[in-house]
Amino acid sequence: MVGPTRNFWDQRFAEGNTPWDRGAANPQLGIWLLVGALKPCRILVPGCGSGYEVAVLAQEGFDVTALDYSAEAIARTRQHLEDQNLKANLVEADALAWQPDRPFDVIYEQTCLCALYPDQWRDYADRMQRWLKPGGRLFALFVQFLRPDAADGQIQGPPYHCDINAMRALFPEPRWGWPKPPYPRTTHPRGLAELAVVLERKD
Repeated sequence: MVGPTRNFWDQRFAEGNTPWDRGAANPQLGIWLLVGALKPCRILVPGCGSGYEVAVLAQEGFDVTALDYSAEAIARTRQHLEDQNLKANLVEADALAWQPDRPFDVIYEQTCLCALYPDQWRDYADRMQRWLKPGGRLFALFVQFLRPDAADGQIQGPPYHCDINAMRALFPEPRWGWPKPPYPRTTHPRGLAELAVVLERKD
């Protein structure tokens, strides 16, 4: 398999070597909830990691399914939920092989896309479209982490830089509806940032 393996992620979570981890939910999730852009529904969180967002969504009354293929990540998510007496559907599976029994209203995409090697992005994007109902929405946080060697064509990660032009090609109109830029930008203590974009499945 190209890119990070299951063992890679299990080791990272087991050792606590997770520099991307804020120790809390992404601030942009709180904004989406506060302004009413994101309301209780059936929602998928792929690449759930430590599960901070899963816990917030469960607390807010969402029917949450959390997906990760790292057993250590699922264990962390389960612990966060138990600590707060919350419930969610936890699925340990490969996002590039898994298929839900029915589509979701919303997908919250923050850490799965940027964790996959870019050669796998097309497959993942196609799967996300199938996971959503027609008219369903993708709440995406596209990681901005352009390393110096990118100028020489190097592909470095994870996390992999999600250039907004590449994202337009990956989620093209008219299959997806895009809002007009500029897009809200959330910074991270590790020097990366995320662009918040809400896409709508059109077909």
